[in-house]
Amino acid sequence: MKHPAHPAPQDADRDDAPATNAPLYSPARVRELLTRHGLKPTKSLGQNFLIDGNILRAIAEAGGAAPGVPVLEIGPGLGVLTREIHSRGAQVTTLEKDERLRAVLAETLGDTDVQIIWGDALDFDYATLPAGTRVIANLPYYITGLLLSRFMRAPGIVSATVLVQKEVGQRLAAKPGTDNYGFLSAIAALYGSVRHVRDVPKGAFLPAPDVTSSVIRLDFDRDRPAPEPEFLKFIEAALHHRRKTLRNNLRMIGHDGDAIDAALAALNIRADVRAEDVALGDLRDMAVKLGVIR
Repeated sequence: MKHPAHPAPQDADRDDAPATNAPLYSPARVRELLTRHGLKPTKSLGQNFLIDGNILRAIAEAGGAAPGVPVLEIGPGLGVLTREIHSRGAQVTTLEKDERLRAVLAETLGDTDVQIIWGDALDFDYATLPAGTRVIANLPYYITGLLLSRFMRAPGIVSATVLVQKEVGQRLAAKPGTDNYGFLSAIAALYGSVRHVRDVPKGAFLPAPDVTSSVIRLDFDRDRPAPEPEFLKFIEAALHHRRKTLRNNLRMIGHDGDAIDAALAALNIRADVRAEDVALGDLRDMAVKLGVIR
């Protein structure tokens, strides 16, 4: 199966090219589509459209878009990233909430076999995805954490390569004992590994967002047993108040102080330690000693 060749880099981002001849991701073409279809990006839906061909290619490449690979995209917008993924032969399913985009997506994706599912990404059943699915998406910033946690729990998803706020990317990749470490860092490590691909400047989007973004790839190890829901709740509580000690956070959720002290002593962990300084293995041992998990 032959797929369209990628545009030459020198043509990729020309804003002065005729809109109808310009690549779909060019600023001129994006503005023309928005104007002709009477559309304005909706801030509440996190709509910031990518207009940098190099970034698009980097995301698709890092995400593993390749012939026959099932790919899930969230929020196709005008179909810019969708077409880049599809051009590499991937089997693309994309979720879109904004019904106003029906006409423009019929135009930009109508000549492809991309499956568009209309509805809220938070209502989608990710457990129905086929094994080997890779998520590649410019995620709406306001629901990033919720979506990532659902990707982690979906057995068919093996990786997620996503555009997120730079701050979120730093939290995802953080290690215990560092400033950015928290619950999101912990659950990402429990399910697999995190790699920072590249930062993305504000100017790569139209309209430009208020913050710098990062492309992050999460790989999920499906050979590991999934962490118990009770353990996830335990970690979330332990890391909830960053300025409090692990002991105080655990007392706040009902654990007996003497039992906490005994567990800390048995594991040779300081009584005044904060949870963000404790390795996940030690937190798991604490959970076992406190009867949270077996």
